Amino acid sequence: MIRPGAQQYVVARPLYSEDSFAEDHEKVYRHRKTIMDHIKQYFTCDAKRAKNAALSLLPVIGWMKMYRIKEWLLSDIVSGLSTGLVAVLQGLAYCLLASLPPWYGLFSAFFPVVMYFFLGTSRHISVGPFPVLCLMIGSVVTRLVPDEGPPVNITGFEGLTKDEQRVLVASSVSFLAGIMQLAMGVMQVGFVVMYLSDTLVSGFTTAAAVHILVSQLKFVLGLTVPGISGPLSIIYTLEVIFNKITSTNVCDVVISLVIMVVVFIVKELNDRFKSKLPVPIPIEVIMTVIACGVSYAFDFKTKYGIDVVGPIPKGYEAPIPPNLHIFQETAVEAFPMAIVGFAVAFSVAKVYSVKHDYTIDGNQELIAFGVSNIFGASFKSFAASTALSRSAVQESTGGKTQVAGLLSAIIVMIVTLAIGFLLEPLPKSVLGAVVIVNLKGMLMQFREIPYLWRRDKPDCVVWIGTCIAAILLGLDLGLAAGLGVELISVVLRTQFPRCSVLANIKGTDIYKDRKDYIDIYEPDGVKIFRIPSPIFFANIEFFRGKLVEAIGFNPLRVLRKRNKALRMIRKLLKKGDLQWTSKGFLNTSCGPINESEDEYNKEELDLPTDFKDLPTRIDWNTELPANIVVPKVDLHSLILDFAAVSFLDISALKGLKTMLKELIRVEVEVYIVACDPYIQLKLHDCCFFDDEVQPSMFFLTLHDAMLHILEKHPDRTEKKSDNERIITTVTIHHPGGSVRSRDRHVPDRETRF
Repeated sequence: MIRPGAQQYVVARPLYSEDSFAEDHEKVYRHRKTIMDHIKQYFTCDAKRAKNAALSLLPVIGWMKMYRIKEWLLSDIVSGLSTGLVAVLQGLAYCLLASLPPWYGLFSAFFPVVMYFFLGTSRHISVGPFPVLCLMIGSVVTRLVPDEGPPVNITGFEGLTKDEQRVLVASSVSFLAGIMQLAMGVMQVGFVVMYLSDTLVSGFTTAAAVHILVSQLKFVLGLTVPGISGPLSIIYTLEVIFNKITSTNVCDVVISLVIMVVVFIVKELNDRFKSKLPVPIPIEVIMTVIACGVSYAFDFKTKYGIDVVGPIPKGYEAPIPPNLHIFQETAVEAFPMAIVGFAVAFSVAKVYSVKHDYTIDGNQELIAFGVSNIFGASFKSFAASTALSRSAVQESTGGKTQVAGLLSAIIVMIVTLAIGFLLEPLPKSVLGAVVIVNLKGMLMQFREIPYLWRRDKPDCVVWIGTCIAAILLGLDLGLAAGLGVELISVVLRTQFPRCSVLANIKGTDIYKDRKDYIDIYEPDGVKIFRIPSPIFFANIEFFRGKLVEAIGFNPLRVLRKRNKALRMIRKLLKKGDLQWTSKGFLNTSCGPINESEDEYNKEELDLPTDFKDLPTRIDWNTELPANIVVPKVDLHSLILDFAAVSFLDISALKGLKTMLKELIRVEVEVYIVACDPYIQLKLHDCCFFDDEVQPSMFFLTLHDAMLHILEKHPDRTEKKSDNERIITTVTIHHPGGSVRSRDRHVPDRETRF
């Protein structure tokens, strides 16, 4: 244990470049698999792999083996009964969002649940209708089969009523979404959901809640409002509602307000006293039963003209095949449905898996929901996901496994087969009120805006952009627009990162942004430039500009100036206007020296400076003969910190090599530190190195490179007084009594800097 007053460490090791480290430490050879190796492995099958595949495709086998009947069965039964009652009510209510007869919601609360029981990996989510998905389905349904006017000309609509046509559309688009989910699961692309950030999903679901709220106003107010789809549909719907506001059914409004107030209050009490209540009070179910009884007793439908659920057919209907023509019409809408349904369900499942310490498989979840939607759509149900409130009921009432989900499906089946007629007098305004109350959680996400603005403005822009786009353009186009905004924000953050110049923190081997600290040390003629992101085609010029800004000069411009100066000196020497003496160059001409731009070949000016025809090597930091002026370069060493660079593309490689050559040609030594081994391997494979750009410029750490520079340029650092130097003394042990350096060997010593 380290004592509080002695939290220090001392490291004694050689100074390492990448080359010297590779010489001293042998690497383990690892065979890199090729694409063919991966393909062979993917299609190779043996008994063990077949068994694992079977278990992964049927997760029920795995958790049923360890099912604790005595400990879990009673909890699952209680949870299943509670969830089943909620599922019945939500199935009826959410079906209104899909613009379908209410009883079809019971189908969606039964068939997908049965399939998910066998194929799903989450033990706690409640599968069934999800309001956002229902609304997306409803927009497709009203587009193809509008409330007013003829339906779209689709083969297979002949001889069907409007409700039957709508059911066919909903089941077909759900079938197609299921196929897409199944295909993504089989192709192991469950990672696509990672592109939907929590911020994007939050903004999208908030916009969906606004759409749902507006869509339920017609039931709460008792108005007849045609379904409108497409961009700005919410504006047009509100316009119709306000135009018809004088026709509001007062009875519907009163019933809705009473339901919303009572349900809201009891839900708040459930949240406040959830630790003391054995199970949450199923207030929606209770109020629905009361509303059914009151509506039946006082005959609300006849006396007050309210719209009720009406006759519910007993039993299930025969399966139907999907309509291929509808596939063609709805393919664009089906894909976002598949993504949103899976993304929401996977997010909820992930929360509960972490809470209860088990793992879920994203690809298997895609397969489970794909098969569930395909199976359910064959029996006229619509796309299923999970409702947050229903899953919360299943988990909070003690549900341990999907046995609770199966029991909830049995409750739904009993209602469908036996007692569905009891729900016939239920006012639709009650269902609308229940839907609106359950939107509280999604609508309260507006509170995230101030938090995001203070913490992360780009994320806030993604949230607001997604929400506004989804509200105005519709959920499908809004999701695409939100995803575009999110990707643009990521690209911009990567394309324009915050580059910085680092300095040494005195007394340490730590290097931080020079702008953030006072007690720092920067050796003369040395710059440390940190690159905080991958380098690729879109940001290589940005990095070049930032680097030029950091070092204070443009190396290409300096190189061209130097080559022009050399040509001028050669020309003067040839004419005799300039002579070389023991004291240096002597200008023998009295007249002005004219410089002609036409004489210069631009390509030759970019080549390395060549002193072979001159009597001496030019010192560019001294006064030049014949009043020739060349910008002085005080920098002798540049360190590029690549610790945060995760990849380089071909364009970046070319741009980086060009920058390095320009710097080397103006006599600036460049060192690259903390570079990822795979990037170094790529540099070798792409023939990055040559006579000028050499592998010896790579060092293990920033401190190694700095020590090497100080050893190589002691005259530049010894000008500092002792008080200006770093107090820390770093002991460098060199094997065999020599420092490992590219240029010289010196005995063991303590390097003070």
